[in-house]
Amino acid sequence: MSARTRLVLVGGGHAHALVLHGLAEAPEPGIDVALVAPDRFAPYSGMLPGHVAGLYSREEMHIDLERAAARIGGRFLCARAIGFHGAARRIDLDDGTNLSFDILSIDIGITPDIDAIAGAREYAIAVKPIGDLLAKTDELIERVRGPGGPRRILVVGGGAAGVCLAFALKARLSRENGAGAALAVAIATAGDIAPEINAPARFLLRRALAREGVGLRLNARVTAIDAHGASLADGTRIAADAVLATSHAKAPAVLGLGDLARDPDGFLAIDETLRVIGQERVFAAGDCATSVAHPRPKAGVFAVRQGPALFSNIRALARGEPLRPFVPQRDWLMLIADGRGGAIASRGRFLAFGGRLAFRLKDWLDRRFMALFGD
Repeated sequence: MSARTRLVLVGGGHAHALVLHGLAEAPEPGIDVALVAPDRFAPYSGMLPGHVAGLYSREEMHIDLERAAARIGGRFLCARAIGFHGAARRIDLDDGTNLSFDILSIDIGITPDIDAIAGAREYAIAVKPIGDLLAKTDELIERVRGPGGPRRILVVGGGAAGVCLAFALKARLSRENGAGAALAVAIATAGDIAPEINAPARFLLRRALAREGVGLRLNARVTAIDAHGASLADGTRIAADAVLATSHAKAPAVLGLGDLARDPDGFLAIDETLRVIGQERVFAAGDCATSVAHPRPKAGVFAVRQGPALFSNIRALARGEPLRPFVPQRDWLMLIADGRGGAIASRGRFLAFGGRLAFRLKDWLDRRFMALFGD
């Protein structure tokens, strides 16, 4: 290892944002940090539906990665990694250059599997990556404002992310519907709604969807999307003027361009210390990684929880100290906002409550997280 430790963070995900915060709060002498990301501003997923609904400004739900890196004397490189070489301690960038590292961490999220549904590439709005979603929703809102704009919106995918987006779109588009014609938002899901939450919370969620006028089609697997809506596996159709796809995502292809271990689905395989299997100096976190010993769903809550552990183990490795295992929680708090100042909370098998108190809790947690990266 060189006299100074070269730490390279690839990706501006939530875990890396917390690593930068940790280094700002407890500086580590002898570490030079380079942060590589394709965009300076990284959206916080917890606030994205609220922004779509009009509850938060764009500034309130974005982390300024360049400023976060500058706070610790680090460099921000606006680029994409196109190859990871753990043995050679090098990453290749899309500008034709490469970076050498002593310690590498990867937190680049997931990518839409847009071709999993026939016609989706041509006719659907892909929700992932979330950094690309805002421009698409802005365009959709502009179209809705016009007299000939879309009036029937379909969200494909009934997980928590899809439900939050459907609520947000219903609230926002109803306000932006300048032409005054009836506007419908519906969800189509291949199974039950929001399988991540418990049964009592699911009851509250169904009631909230009905109250807000969001349509729901259960056990409705979408097989094709076209300009007029979606076709289901049972041969029926759902008419729609705009379709948003939240249900299919995959590992970024770049993870296969190099020598890093991956799981059967192509995500980076990590051990309990958050290091990539077989690599002493390469970490991974967030949705792009799978814990072999403790697999969990792809959700922002786990990236946030990984952040402090990742910072601690990067610092321990730089110091030559033992690394500590990180075991993600088995029960976690899920908060689904309804776009109008309410939310549904779920934790474990039985804890569930809804209403404005649940939203105030979510808002407090989200603002507390974002406050870590303010002035």
